Amino acid sequence: MNDKRSYDTFFFDLDGTLTDSSLGITNSVIYALKKYGIEETDRTKLYPFIGPPLTVSFEKYYGFSKEQCAEAVGFYREYYQEKGLFENRVYDGLEEVLGELKHRGKTLVVATSKPEPFARIIIEHFGLDQYFDYVAGMEMDGGRGTKEAVIRYALEVCKITDKSKVLMVGDREHDVIGARGAGIDCLGILYGFGSREELQEAGADYIEEKVEGILKFS
Repeated sequence: MNDKRSYDTFFFDLDGTLTDSSLGITNSVIYALKKYGIEETDRTKLYPFIGPPLTVSFEKYYGFSKEQCAEAVGFYREYYQEKGLFENRVYDGLEEVLGELKHRGKTLVVATSKPEPFARIIIEHFGLDQYFDYVAGMEMDGGRGTKEAVIRYALEVCKITDKSKVLMVGDREHDVIGARGAGIDCLGILYGFGSREELQEAGADYIEEKVEGILKFS
């Protein structure tokens, strides 16, 4: 891992990094699976759905075909956009960290695999929009379907040319892999849903256990 250094721009994952969205996401997955006659009672089995693109998870964990994955995402969204969006909470101490980063003159951007319209609703609902310069996510039709694509899009929209001053903050391997693919460093955090082993194997540049650890890089 690299020695710690300071960054000017921070890209934040949403689920598992800014908010604990486990209840809303797992409820939405349970709702979708029921459409296929699958009754999932152990909510913790569905935690791997938090973070990665949904199509990847439905295929990986339930063997769905590409067509079934697309259909399942539609069922998922039926529940999610009505209830799941708000079955969510901001991590303790996170808002103070965001405020301090802004106080230090940093640029903050959300970079999530969640559809951008949903991400914007969540950020505004919890009053976090005051801290973020931009919210970047997937397109509703599946475009920008990887974390790397979302990060590249955010870099372009925000007109960022010096990638060495940008740090991705996320809790899953997809954040690390996406950041590396897009040419920026990544801080893996352990208060979300990924393990230290997962983040290390993916090649995270840094790993921090607590929300406050993010400030070390500013």
